[in-house]
Amino acid sequence: MTLDTAFWLTAAAILALLVLSGFFSGSETALTAASRGKLKTRAEKGDSGSQRALEITEDNERLIGSVLLGNNLVNILATSLATALFTRLFGESGVALATLVMTLLVLVFAEVLPKTYAITNAEAAASRAAPAITIVIRVFSPVVTAVRFFVRAVLRLFGVQTDPDSHILAVREEIAGALYLGHSEGVVEKEDRDRILGALDLGDRAVEEIMLHRSQIEMINADANPQAILEQCLKSSHTRLPIYREDPDNIVGVVHAKDLLRAMYKQAQNGGAMDEALAGFEITDVAKEPYFVPETTTLDDQMRQFLRMRSHFALVVDEYGTLQGLITLEDILEEIVGEITDEFDKEEDEMILRSEDNSLIVEGAMTIRDLNRATDWSLPDDAANTVAGLVIHEAQMIPKEKQVFIFHGFRFEVLERQDNRLTRLKIRKLG
Repeated sequence: MTLDTAFWLTAAAILALLVLSGFFSGSETALTAASRGKLKTRAEKGDSGSQRALEITEDNERLIGSVLLGNNLVNILATSLATALFTRLFGESGVALATLVMTLLVLVFAEVLPKTYAITNAEAAASRAAPAITIVIRVFSPVVTAVRFFVRAVLRLFGVQTDPDSHILAVREEIAGALYLGHSEGVVEKEDRDRILGALDLGDRAVEEIMLHRSQIEMINADANPQAILEQCLKSSHTRLPIYREDPDNIVGVVHAKDLLRAMYKQAQNGGAMDEALAGFEITDVAKEPYFVPETTTLDDQMRQFLRMRSHFALVVDEYGTLQGLITLEDILEEIVGEITDEFDKEEDEMILRSEDNSLIVEGAMTIRDLNRATDWSLPDDAANTVAGLVIHEAQMIPKEKQVFIFHGFRFEVLERQDNRLTRLKIRKLG
C-alpha cells in the first residue's frame, strides 16, 4: 500500500482526536480539582476564565456529563479510524495492532499526561479550559439532559433516589475530609483542625449539649440577707448570677457583680454599720430581666442571638418551661477555640489525669466532645453528651463503684459515684 493522501489525512485526524481527548480529560480533572476559593480570588482580580470556571462548576453533573460525552466521542472515533488505517496496512492483524497502539496512545497522551498537568496546575488549567468547555456544555446540553433523566429513572426503578442539590451538602464533608487528611499527613495542626470543625458543627448542635446543668448553677436567694448576698457575690468566681425567689425554678432576674457592688457601695455611703447601711436593700432593683432560651436552639442561632442582643448569658429551659441549665457566649466560643480559662477557672489538666497504667481518669461531667478533642479519640456523642451519660446509656443502668464496662473499644471503670451521678471514671483504650 502506498502512503497516499487518504493515509496522511486519516493519521492527522487521529492525532487531532487524541489532542481533543487529552483536552477533555485534562479539563475534567482541572475543573473538578480546582479550589473554588482560589478561582473566586482569581475572578475578583479580573480573570474572566476563572469566572467562567466558577459558573460551569455550579452544576457538576452537567459539566462531567458533557465532558465525558465529548471524550468518549473522540476516543471512539479515533479508535475506529486507527482500526481502518491499520487494517489497510496489515490486513486482519491490524485490528489487534490498532487496539494495542491506541490503548497506549490514549493512556499516555490523552489520560495520564493531561491529567497530571491539570492536577499540578488546577486553577490555571481550569481558567484556560473554561471558555471552550462552556461551548461544549451548550452543544451537548440537550443530550446530557436526556441522559440525566434516563439515569435517574433507571435508578428509581431500583429504589435509589438522587438529590440534585446533594453537592451543596457535600461541601462540609469535603472540608472535614480535607482537614482530617491534612492532619494525618502532618500539614494541618490538630488545634487548627478542631477549631475549623468546631465552627462548622455549630449549626448541628443544640445548647443542651454544652449548657451548664442546673445542679451546678450558683444562684442568689432574693430573700437572703443583703450582707450574705454581698459575701456570696465576693466569693463567687462568676460575674453574672441568677436570682431566684422561694424556688430555684422561679428565676426572677440576673445580677451582674459590678451592678450589685455599685448599688451596695452607693447605699453604704449613707454611713453607719454595714447591717444598718444595707438595710432595706433589694437585689431585684439592680437585677436585669432573665433571658430564657429553648434547649433545642442550635449553637449557631444562639451565638447570633447573643451578638444581636449584646448579651453573654442565657438560661436554658425545656418544652415545659422548667430550668435545665445555663449557657454563655464563652461556652459557644469554647466549642471553636477550645477551653478558655482564667485565674478563677479549674485547671484543664484536673479534668483529665493519666494513671500509672496509662489509663485516663476523667470527671463524669466532662463532655465526650472535649474528651475526644483532648485525646483524639472518636467516642460517639449522639446518645449522650457526657462521659458518665455514655456509660449509663450503654450499661442501661446506674453502675456502682468499681464496676467495669467494655464498649466502643474502650474499658470504662467507675471510680466514684455520688447519689445517682458518676463523678469520676477511668478509661483505657483497648488494642
